Amino acid sequence: MTAAPPASLRLYGLASGAASLAAPVWLRARASRGKEDPARWAERLGRATLARPAGRLAWLHGVSVGESLSLLPLIDRLRTERPDVAVLVTSGTRASAELLAARLPPGAFHQYAPLDAPGAVARFLEHWRPELGVLAESELWPNLILGARARGVRLALLSARLSARSLAGWRRAPRAARAVLGAFDLLLARDAAAAERFAALGARVDGLADLKFGVPPLPVDEAEWARARDRLGARPVLLAASTHPGEEEIVLKAFQAAAPDAGTLLILAPRHPARGEAVARLARELGLAAGRRTSGDALGDAPVYVADTVGELGLWYRLAELAVIGGSLTHERVGGHNPLEPARLGCPFISGPEVSAWPVYEALEAARATRRVRPGELADWFSQALLGDPALAEMAARASAFAAAGETAAGEAAERVLELLDR
Repeated sequence: MTAAPPASLRLYGLASGAASLAAPVWLRARASRGKEDPARWAERLGRATLARPAGRLAWLHGVSVGESLSLLPLIDRLRTERPDVAVLVTSGTRASAELLAARLPPGAFHQYAPLDAPGAVARFLEHWRPELGVLAESELWPNLILGARARGVRLALLSARLSARSLAGWRRAPRAARAVLGAFDLLLARDAAAAERFAALGARVDGLADLKFGVPPLPVDEAEWARARDRLGARPVLLAASTHPGEEEIVLKAFQAAAPDAGTLLILAPRHPARGEAVARLARELGLAAGRRTSGDALGDAPVYVADTVGELGLWYRLAELAVIGGSLTHERVGGHNPLEPARLGCPFISGPEVSAWPVYEALEAARATRRVRPGELADWFSQALLGDPALAEMAARASAFAAAGETAAGEAAERVLELLDR
């Protein structure tokens, strides 16, 4: 006999059901502001816009771009090794939907995730009837998880993480935490700190694995790389990747202090390419000529090059003697960006001190695979790179080895998910 859910979960179900009455109005308003897809917002209410394929179906969920990308290797394995199993992938943002539309293999398809309200969840699960559900990172939606479990869906939570704030919240409802976390057949924490937090809530943690390690290296257009390498020759290249407002000025001034001659190229790749003109204008105001990728300016004609395009970060990392990863120099709320991208490509990299969104930095530093530096130290690191310090190549080699070890663990996690399909 199934135990009754605790009172806190029953109250949550009632509250989320009541709130969902206003959901259509709220979703339409979000669609008018570009926050939801105007043609597909009803999917958020569990109203499918695709027919369910016949046969077996696995469902994978990642809330946004990073989580969705981390699921792609697992999706590919599912389609390759279980071709009889169709794959439904859900996410919650338009950016992730666009990425998945371009990257999903045949036999896998995307829908927006339902709101965590009883009606939306019931419609979603009744239509899709998955055998397996895989949630990435921190998606702990009680109605969705317990609803799937009640229907016999085998559930996995991968790269599981829990913020200090979320831990404090769940601790106020310990029976609810045990009920939700106990619904998972497999729970793999992102790191040891996350495992401790889940264990503190009474969860059974089955091991450690971070799916972001399993993501393939950033792609590159080989012909474009060859042209860039030929054009630049032996000219040294510094890169500031995924920068945010306020960071470009820090990088540009460090570049001026470290590279007074005209032989060095600084590539600035803003996190949001629409800022390309503003970034180029800032460089000019500081007395540095700057070209822009989207303006068709030739790489290397000016000492600063603004890479204001999407999907070319793999090219810039492959060209750089040293990269500094943005979102980390001044932006505590951003919390840094993905250090595994340069690590996989053998590019030496550093970041600023604000990397709270990527706990893996702690392990990378312990492995002497990167360094977190203060803004005032950046010029010294640029100078070190321009002098060809072999210590940077050694640091990059350690980062590559670190990423390779994590990739092995991510592959083992995929094996365990595949085993759930055979139960």
